[in-house]
Formats: sequence, C-alpha cells, structure tokens
Amino acid sequence: MDLFEIVFDGGSKGNPGRGYGSYVISSNGTPLIEQQLTFDHLGDQITNNQAEYMTLIHALERLALDRAGQLGTTSVTVFGDSQLVLYQVAGRWKVKNDGLRPLQQRAKRLIESFGAHQLTWHARSNSVRILGH
Repeated sequence: MDLFEIVFDGGSKGNPGRGYGSYVISSNGTPLIEQQLTFDHLGDQITNNQAEYMTLIHALERLALDRAGQLGTTSVTVFGDSQLVLYQVAGRWKVKNDGLRPLQQRAKRLIESFGAHQLTWHARSNSVRILGH
C-alpha cells in the first residue's frame, strides 16, 4: 500500500465572504504537492465550512488524479482542523445544512475511492504551522 497524507484548511474573508484554501499532499514526510486556492469565481458568499469542504475535495481529486489506476493500493490520511467537515465525511455527525450536503457527499465518495483512508482532526496550530494560515 502506498501511503499519502493530506493536510488541508479553508476559510473565508468574512463569513460568508471570499473563500480560500490550501493543502499539502505528502508521502513519507516529503511534500509532493502544495496548492493555494481561491474561490473568487464563486463570488463573495462562501462560508468557512464551504471553503473547508471545497479545499478537501480539491486535494482528494488531485491525489485521485495523480494515482489514477492505483487507488486500490493507495492509503490516505487526511488531517484538518475542521471537526465539522471531518466528522461529517466520516459519518459521525449529521449534515444539517442543505448547502453542505452535496459537498459532504462528494468528499465521502472521493475518500472512499481509496484503498484505505483515515480522517484525523488536529489543532488549528498544526494547520497554521504546515500551511501558513
């Protein structure tokens, strides 16, 4: 099994506001992909939770694309500071916001496409240290 880690974080300037996010995909402690995102094309009504979800989805899609044909032998551990996103994707918490439901479903389908996965909450200070925001 090939092991990968994703650290992600998203937010909005204002809530709602202009959405942004960033993520790092690593393997064996070595960063392979570092990406900063803006969601300006979606306007200025992005919530923090939407930005978190969209950043996670972008990271999972990127890893899935890079590992095309090898998803069954790919293990991914996702680290983030949003309990809401991580616990909803894991199925531990219900999705009560109708606007988040399609994002949760997309993230859940993506994470389940890998051979193995783990969703791990970490303190915000870890996201800041790794991603810089």
